[in-house]
Amino acid sequence: MRRWLTGLAAAALLLGFVTAGPADAAAGLTATFTKVSDWGTGFEGKVTVTNGSSAAINGWTIEFDLPSGYSIPTVWDAQHTASGQHHTFTNPSWSPTLAAGASATFGFNGSPGNFPGIQNCRFNGGACDGGGGNPGAPSTPGTPSVTGTTNSSISLSWGGSTGTVTGYRVYEGTTVRATVTGTSATISGLSTCTSHSYTVAAYNSAGESGRSGSASATTTGCTTPTGGKGAPYLYMGWGDPPAPATVMSATGIKSFTLAFVLSSGGCTPAWDGSRPLTGGADQSAINAIRSAGGDVVPSFGGWQGNKLGPNCSTPAALAGAYQQVINAYGLKAIDIDIENTDEFENDTVRNRIVDALKIVKQNNPGIQTIVTFGTTTTGPNYYGNLLIEHAAAVQAGIDVFTIMPFDFGSANIYNDTVNASEGLKNKLKSSFGWSDAQAYQHMGISGMNGLSDQQEQTSVATWTSIRDWAKSHGLARLAFWSVNRDRGCPGGGVVSNCSGISQNNWDFTRITAGF
Repeated sequence: MRRWLTGLAAAALLLGFVTAGPADAAAGLTATFTKVSDWGTGFEGKVTVTNGSSAAINGWTIEFDLPSGYSIPTVWDAQHTASGQHHTFTNPSWSPTLAAGASATFGFNGSPGNFPGIQNCRFNGGACDGGGGNPGAPSTPGTPSVTGTTNSSISLSWGGSTGTVTGYRVYEGTTVRATVTGTSATISGLSTCTSHSYTVAAYNSAGESGRSGSASATTTGCTTPTGGKGAPYLYMGWGDPPAPATVMSATGIKSFTLAFVLSSGGCTPAWDGSRPLTGGADQSAINAIRSAGGDVVPSFGGWQGNKLGPNCSTPAALAGAYQQVINAYGLKAIDIDIENTDEFENDTVRNRIVDALKIVKQNNPGIQTIVTFGTTTTGPNYYGNLLIEHAAAVQAGIDVFTIMPFDFGSANIYNDTVNASEGLKNKLKSSFGWSDAQAYQHMGISGMNGLSDQQEQTSVATWTSIRDWAKSHGLARLAFWSVNRDRGCPGGGVVSNCSGISQNNWDFTRITAGF
């Protein structure tokens, strides 16, 4: 649906570059893009097509590229086709001729919002500025080299552009991270052990050059928290919880994701919202796990209960609640299980959680931050995509994005898990500029052993195959819901203390220990 907004200033972004410069450029065919409005989750754009030549043209074609992650679902007053991020618009069938000196317009709605502008505009095969590229703009600078990294910064240098140069802009995706007058820059304020990719463009009063090739680097300070890669969920307030040391001895598992930290009223954390943060059954379990040579990853949130995300009014307050738990146990990792309409589908709360994790990362160098959320069979859903995009935009430094690939009504949970994971990988690549290998290193899978809520079956053999796929692709985390259910009860249905299928005690935990 076309969306009309009032009271928003129209921001004009000129593509190619329309200038009062050379007469031959002004006399050619030009196309100018204007961002009419932007409402955060989408935008309206308009392109004005002008025949500045001395003869009519019979048919026009405008082509341009959108930045990664953007799409155009609705177009009017032009015919439209797309191939990936490349979009082509032709004159409407009822108006094939554009007279000399005449103009036409077409419009479209795009998503998401905060649109930075279109790229590589062409008009009937030529530049949208009427010919000659950006008249007077500098040449494209050389591909940058990484000259240094620290826990919070990456330093770059590059070959200079020819022509008049006012300065250089260093881009991460479509965002300018630094503006300098020389041929080097240091991008600071980054999170520890995070990967980034940069390009450089030169500019002067005539416009901006093309983008350089990209350079990628990872900040230092990477650690391997003993929170562990294989860490199934254990819930001490539900489902006949087993003695964790017994499970560790039987399976070799070293780490557990301990569920769930909720609100005990306001922005105060407590286990399950009611058990004390320290001194109760949960601390006893943590002490037993650590005494046996293991460690824990407390999980905040989950599907139900009174959660901290909606109760803590600001990112700083929420980060403070997380910090109470971190300090109580000297944690090396935390998991935020973002689900349901109160957190995952609430834009304010979801963004608050991501922003709070950025603060946690800044205040606790080396801690591993994990977010866990639902998925479709092809990758993150609408809310998952927004979560990832916001994490990239604010440089939250989240270490692991874990999907929960179940409750699809699936007939083949292995295939659906792999497909969902590949969809997550592609979204992380497009949002962060990562390679396949980098994206996999920031991914996790959290399954449901035995029968899921929708009666899907993950057998012992299937979980083994999922583990082997995750391990071979270098994923960062493997979990399942839950150790409490890791006991056989064929025909027992979906219950809290067994899997509903035939299995030996702790089979799924034993498999996960081999991740």
